[in-house]
Amino acid sequence: MLPTVHVIVVNYNAGAHLGRCLRAVLASTAPVRVTVVDNASCDGSEVVVRDLAASGAAVELLRNSRNLGFARAVNQVLRHVESPYALVLNPDCFLEPDTLEVLLRAMEAHPRAGLAGCRVRAPDGREERASRRRIPTPTTSLARVTGLGRWLDSFEVVEQPLPDGPQAVEAVSGACMLVRMRAVAEVGGLDEGYVLHCEDLDWFVRFRQRGWEVLFVPRARATHVKGGCSARRPVWVAWHKHRGMLRFYNKFQRARYPVAVTGLVVLGVGLRFLLEAARGALRRRSV
Repeated sequence: MLPTVHVIVVNYNAGAHLGRCLRAVLASTAPVRVTVVDNASCDGSEVVVRDLAASGAAVELLRNSRNLGFARAVNQVLRHVESPYALVLNPDCFLEPDTLEVLLRAMEAHPRAGLAGCRVRAPDGREERASRRRIPTPTTSLARVTGLGRWLDSFEVVEQPLPDGPQAVEAVSGACMLVRMRAVAEVGGLDEGYVLHCEDLDWFVRFRQRGWEVLFVPRARATHVKGGCSARRPVWVAWHKHRGMLRFYNKFQRARYPVAVTGLVVLGVGLRFLLEAARGALRRRSV
């Protein structure tokens, strides 16, 4: 008999995506309990949670009075999870009926796996680059920006053939992460110094530092539409995304590089933020 998975969904103005996400989770072939943490949404999307709960579904709503950020919202629930497994799921990520069951069986077969991710695809069916990837470094970032990475066969993991079965990787998609609570007790929850973005990379590094594997499970699938919670505040999202990049670099990589490299990293992240923020602001004005 499969154990119950405590599914944690953090919502911030996800609109209709939230309802689709929850209905997909509730249709899982594995038993689930769902907690939706609403970070003070103003689009009414949390109403679907109350409606599902009223219909008898195993769904509960935890509503915050302000946006606490992704990591703090997840940790609010993680501290009280009694199941052996928890799934951290984005509200714009939609599971197949057997996704959770496949992930669970992979975790049960790999006792040193502390975290598992599935094959996450875009709506057009293409596998997202984040689905299986390497931890970014200044070297890999430079290779990607300059295009040199295309000459390295092992650079983009997602471009390699799908493995026959579960495979240990450096990182999976943060949109869908199944965690073993025994490992979380050792590693700790998400770093609340991040507001959104890069907290997943931080977690992957810490899991592996503690000797736990991060597992990519190709038979488990999900569709990710992206941007469901971020379209309303593109500049705010871009700011915290790039702030997260610098936090991650300072925490895990800065000590390994000379001061000149750190200066280039800060400059590059700053320029990227300005470009992304400008694009987001222009897109919003054109809507």
